[in-house]
Amino acid sequence: MGSVYKIIELVGTSETSWEDASKTALETAAQTLRDLRVAEVTELDVKLENGKVTYRAKLKVSFKYQSSKYEAGD
Repeated sequence: MGSVYKIIELVGTSETSWEDASKTALETAAQTLRDLRVAEVTELDVKLENGKVTYRAKLKVSFKYQSSKYEAGD
């Protein structure tokens, strides 16, 4: 039987780097989503506010779709 994956977009931020921004997004998503599979960085930018730099990374993240029956533990 084949598998189905859902793709969502996330934006992570960091005051340090784009890598940390990506890591923040993925680690936060992993707290509530199961079976994260692939992450693709689709956009990097920097927000400037009052001389302060914030790195932002936009990612497409896929995770395995699971039916309600499976999630209920049946």
